[in-house]
Amino acid sequence: MGSLARYLALRALLIIPTVLILYTLIFIILRVIPGNPIQAALGTRYVPPEIIQEKMERLGLNKPLHVQYFEYLWNVLHGDFGESLIIEGRSIADDLKYRIPATIELILAGFFISIIIGITTGVVAALRSGSKVDKGLRVYSIVAYTLFIPWLGSLLILLFSVKLGWLPAGGRISGGVELERITGIYTLDALITRNWEAFKDVVKHLILPAFTLGLVLSGAYTRVVRANLADVLNSDFVRAYKARGVRERKVLLYAMRNALIPVVTLMGLQLAILLGGAVLTETTYSWPGLGSYLFEKIENRDYTAIQGTVMVFAFMVGLLSLIVDAIYALIDPRIRY
Repeated sequence: MGSLARYLALRALLIIPTVLILYTLIFIILRVIPGNPIQAALGTRYVPPEIIQEKMERLGLNKPLHVQYFEYLWNVLHGDFGESLIIEGRSIADDLKYRIPATIELILAGFFISIIIGITTGVVAALRSGSKVDKGLRVYSIVAYTLFIPWLGSLLILLFSVKLGWLPAGGRISGGVELERITGIYTLDALITRNWEAFKDVVKHLILPAFTLGLVLSGAYTRVVRANLADVLNSDFVRAYKARGVRERKVLLYAMRNALIPVVTLMGLQLAILLGGAVLTETTYSWPGLGSYLFEKIENRDYTAIQGTVMVFAFMVGLLSLIVDAIYALIDPRIRY
């Protein structure tokens, strides 16, 4: 096995303790909350004690905590995330399979928008260093990163959905549009089936939530790209290229390659924020992904659903971090593994 493969294998193994730590924390937090979980999930209505006891026994919630802890882990390893405490017989795994592609579609779209906006504004600011444009974009980078997603989302809905009527206010696809579900990522499914009507519709639904998420995260990239590119443009090797008569465009490409290495590191750091932002974005736009699902289950104190969703979130963060580590190791020759 090559050194890069060993490095990636080690990073992959680190996903396991990350998932276990988050699972342990959420398991403890849910158990220390006062009240009976079945009664809390069913709401304020009166439920006979024998019904509550029967549900506790069927779901294994009356067993010792250590037994519950390891039984749930064993079941997850076999693809069983348990049943909902609210809807009898409702498989959490089935809910997650439906919700995961929606979240992946949103975070990928938001991620690319944040990269495009962040790199573009960062490059412009570096090339116009010290000018009013530079100062304005530096202010933008601070403001964008501090924007509250529900506030920004509501503002965009009011403008583009209510006032102008250009884009839908929520959801993933219009009610009358048919689309064959293959991967669950609607834009990809529409392309695979060449359903251009559905593709146009799902893209229109995706624009506002993806732009909201991407705009908020773009500020960090603007700052990093601007700072690193400005330093690289003033470095000795850039001066040497210019002295040798190398064209400005080619010099900028060389400088960009060096300046964007820290951006890859930032991508890894932004992943947890990206998924956290997805929770707020999905709730704002009624996007049926993991974030809105988790928010709904927290409100209802559905233990099994919360545990399963948190574990999936942790695994997604670990997997995306692994991909970023692989890219970073490939583009930066200084990395040792």
